[in-house]
Parts: sequence; structure tokens; C-alpha cells
Amino acid sequence: MALPVPNLDDRRFQDLVDDAKRLVQQKCPEWTDHNVSDPGVTLIETFAWMTDQLLYRLNRVPDRNYVKFLELIGVRLFPPTAARAAITFWLAGPQPATVHIRPGTQVATLRTDSDEAIAFTTVGDLPIVPTSLSYLASSLAGEKEVRDHTEALLSKTSFYCFNKVPKPDDILLVGLSDAAPSCAVTLRFKCDIEGVGVDPENPPLLWEAWDGYAWAACEVDRDGTGGLNRDGDVVLHVPKSHTVSVIEQQRAGWLRARVLKPEVDQPTYSASPTIKGLSTFTIGGTAEAVNAELVENELLGVSEGVPGQRFSLKRRPVVPGGSGAVLEVSAIDGWQEWKQAQDFVESKPDDHHFVLDAVAGEVHLGPGVREPDGALRYYGAVPAKGARLRIRSYLIGGGRRGNVARNSISILKSSIPYVAKVQNRRAAEGGVDGEDVENAKVRGPIVLRTRDRAVTMEDYEHLGREAAPEVARIRCVTAGDGMEAGGVRILVVPAAGGQDGRLRFEQLVPAEETLQRISQRLDASRVIGTRVTVEPPVYRGVTVVAKLRPRPGANAARLQGDALDALYHYFHPISGGPDGSGWPFGRPVHVGEVYSVLQGLRGTELVEDARLFGADPVTGQRGQAVQRLVIEPHALVFSYEHQVLVEGA
Repeated sequence: MALPVPNLDDRRFQDLVDDAKRLVQQKCPEWTDHNVSDPGVTLIETFAWMTDQLLYRLNRVPDRNYVKFLELIGVRLFPPTAARAAITFWLAGPQPATVHIRPGTQVATLRTDSDEAIAFTTVGDLPIVPTSLSYLASSLAGEKEVRDHTEALLSKTSFYCFNKVPKPDDILLVGLSDAAPSCAVTLRFKCDIEGVGVDPENPPLLWEAWDGYAWAACEVDRDGTGGLNRDGDVVLHVPKSHTVSVIEQQRAGWLRARVLKPEVDQPTYSASPTIKGLSTFTIGGTAEAVNAELVENELLGVSEGVPGQRFSLKRRPVVPGGSGAVLEVSAIDGWQEWKQAQDFVESKPDDHHFVLDAVAGEVHLGPGVREPDGALRYYGAVPAKGARLRIRSYLIGGGRRGNVARNSISILKSSIPYVAKVQNRRAAEGGVDGEDVENAKVRGPIVLRTRDRAVTMEDYEHLGREAAPEVARIRCVTAGDGMEAGGVRILVVPAAGGQDGRLRFEQLVPAEETLQRISQRLDASRVIGTRVTVEPPVYRGVTVVAKLRPRPGANAARLQGDALDALYHYFHPISGGPDGSGWPFGRPVHVGEVYSVLQGLRGTELVEDARLFGADPVTGQRGQAVQRLVIEPHALVFSYEHQVLVEGA
């Protein structure tokens, strides 16, 4: 830890006044009126106040020196990371030509009297490709024969889409005129009510798309057919990997509906649905967006032709994203690209490298170092004198405020023809505030001790955080603590969660790119012979079932909502736990904590009953009620479908 910084002068205002009055008694004994009403005492207090301000600034000098020392050893503040959200652009109707959603398209949340609008910017091109039906067929489970229904469809003849009594793995095969990656496709069915026996809200059907190698699941936005049982639309969000392929000698963009084995208590088909007609069209598309603003082609200035130059950006802080910033330097034959580097340690005199300080918003060019023999060694190339420099593009913004709830983004800030509305179907996630100076002061001694070497647990956690500052938590598990000798396990918890504290289990799985980045960083720093595994931790689902009695006059419905919010926030792997910094790894859950959380609500008169269950967030199976839920070492809890009953609600 850092040494305590002393006060260079610890006197305060009253100390200075008292010292001055004592000197008055010694130097000027005829001055006897020392009350606050005396003009002389007023002057003493005025000068004491001014001196107190000077002492405060003097005592700030050690802080400034400490920060400067941190800069000398290469400690930089971690920049904020931007929340990411999938934005669906819905068309007003089917279009005959492709509608392009260009990079840099801006959408935002609704601005209110109390909250500013939160803007998001798309980071890739999204073509919304028009499609139509080109082929329709079906196949029965266990049979290779494919029954072509295209002619029957043209002649408006009805047909069974599955076996007369549907079985698991019966398939309805739909061929589109073109692939529709990341698009929303509407299948407009005309059906008779023949597929009896199923729950229209939960039919045992899975819609999938062919990506050239395997069938990938499609997200069903809505099913107006009740499981192919009546006229209506099925709107599918086709995965990004969708591609054109040849199946049964037909070239198309393939979709299919597959009958599933019913789950427990899920009704299934007793007869096959009958289809009389089908048409398809594209009605929208989904693009990736970040909570940041795109700045393009910003001129930085003119080179002086010397090493170690610095150029300031107009906007800051810079948000990490995409393939990184690109510096362009004017040359005789046009603009020359320079690549962003982590530092200049490995840079040679001819390498076109630069370093970007994301928090300060500065572009650093390679320095020149004087060697003992007097020669000047360059670390990185130096732009010619008079050359202009510009940044091609960078993102600004980010932070936790971008983790907005689902359906919060509804404003299209850029006018796009034929786009009727925008929507984020899931909560934005991944936004993390930038590091503050106080945290950097704590990190400084760790950096100085580690020096890019991973030996202790703290070293692995520090370097992992340095490689991926956007993650919420990193924990190192070493040999003797659940790992075999010579092995190290790095547990990564991504920054996830909306405003209501509720999480989907898939939100707690870090991106593969993040895991690879951490793994590569640690692989270069580990001790030879150490095996490093980077993965998410084990999560144990927790379900609370409670019954509350409200206070007289309390709103029962509101208390029920508050109770659920409190439980989801407390049993949260990232922002829950006793101190609000995330549930401690391996900490068991006691039913007494449930009583404490619920009894602390303003509208609770009495917690009549509270039961604690372990739950599997993958299968949804719930265990027996327990007083104390024990979880594995280095595991985390995950709230899974809490239930609260309030009398009178």
C-alpha cells in the first residue's frame, strides 16, 4: 500500500487566529479588545482565512507529485466502456429494394423533464434485404424423403406440414429468394385449425436458419398463428450467420420449423397443422449499436518534424471499440495510415506507430532517447515537418448510464426513408464508468511490483483487468484453492444488467473476444509451465418465495414490485451482496438475509413466510426449500424467478 502522505502544515483557520492573538498580547500589550467586534480582530480573521487557503493548496502538492510519479511508471486511467445494444429497425412495409442502415446512424432514448436522452450509434452496415418465398417442403422424422409443397401452394391446395400425428423432428422447410442475415422476416400463413392439442402461447416448435454449416436458432418476435393453427404472421429474427445454400437441389436462404419433444406439462400436437397459403417478406433488421458518438476525420494539427509530439483531440474521453483508432498523416501520394500501439517499447525508427491516451484525449508520437554515445535513438517514426495529421474516426461517451432497459430506445435521430420505428428488444449492457484517480493511486504500487509479470493472484487479476477494463469482476483461482498444481483459472464476470436488476443467464457469459484478449495477455506474462484457463464462473440459481403483510394504507401492488426489485438487486452477482459490490465468491445464502431484505422495505408490516430454493438457471428445475444454500467455492449466485405474495395485491 502507499505510504501515508503527511500534511506539510496542519494548522487550520482557528489555529492561525489564536496564534495571531497570542502574538498581539506579546508585541502590543496595550491592545486589549480581542472580541470579534474589534476591527483589528476582523483583519486577523481575514488574513487567517487567506492563509488557510494557501495551506490547503500547499498540502495538495504531495498528491500532484504522486500522480506525476504514476505517469512516469506508465499508469494510465482506464477509459469508460460503452454499453452495447441490438437495435431493430422496423420498416413501414415490404420494400422492393435493399434498405441500408449505415454506420453512424444515431438512435436515442426518450428525453424527459428529469432525464437527458441517451444516444446510441450503429457501428456496422446493415442491409435489409428484400425476400420472397421460392420453395416450401417438409420432411418426416427418421425419413430422408422431402415432400415438395411448392406446386400445391401455387395451386392453393391445402396440405399437412408435418406427419398426420406430428412427431419430434418433423420439419417444415421454407426457402427464401435470398439470405437475410440480421433481418426480421415475416412468414404470412393461411392455416386451418387442424393442429389441435397445443398451447397457442407455447407451441412445441423451434424456428431455425441454415448458416452453411448448421441450423442456428431464430428468435421468434411474435407468432400470430398460435403454432400454425390459424391465419396470421410469424415474425422471425434471422441470425447474422444466415447464408444462401443448396438443399434438395434448390438454392435459397433456408428457414425451417422443427417439432420439439414437449417439455414437462407442455401439450403437443395430436394432429398436423394444415397450410393453405404462405408468403414471405422482410420487415426489418437488427444492427449493433454502442452508447457513444462517432467523430470522423478530425484534423489534429501540423507536424513540427521532431520526436515526442503530442496532439489533443477535440472530444474526450475516447471509448474503446471496433478495430481501434487510425491516425492518418499526409504524404506526397495521399494519406498514410499509422497504427495504434500499446507503447513504444518494441517500436523501431521506421514503424508508423502512435499511442492514444483515451482519457486525456491525446495522440502521442514516438520519442527520441539520447544514447550514452550521444546518438539519438528513435522509438517510432517521426512525421515530416509540415505534414498534416488527422484521426479517421473515434468514439466518445460510454459509462454505466448507457445500460438502459429493454424497449427504452425508441427515437431515430437520423432520418432514414421507409424506417417506421426503432426498438431495443433487450437491455443494453457492458457500460462501465471510467477509472478515477483514487483507484489509479491504489493500482500504482501493483503496477510497479508486477511489471507485466504474472506471479501472484493479484498479478493475474490486475493484468486481466488491464486487458479487458470493460468487465465487471475478475477472480484468480490458484493451485491449492480448487486447482491442480501448475494451473491457474481466471474467472471473468461481464458487466451486465439493466436498470431493474434482472438478468438473463446468457448475459453472464462473457464474449469470446473478451476471453481471448485476456488469455493472450496472461499467456505473454505467465510463469513458464503455468497453464492458464480463462472462463466464466459457476452460477447457482436462487429462488425466493415469500409472503408479506403490508402496513395499513400501503399500496400492496407497489410493495410487491418493490420486494421483487429488492430481491433481484440483493442476489445479484455484479451489484448485489451485503456491500453492494457484487455477491462474494463462494458465500452461502441464508434465509435470514431474505427476511432482512424484505423487512427493511418501507411498506412491509411483517414477513409472514420466506423460503429459499436452489434453482438450475439452464433447466429451470427447482430444488427443495432450505434454510442455508451452500454454493461451491468461487461460485456466484444468480436470481431466478423470485415470487412474492402480498396480502391484498
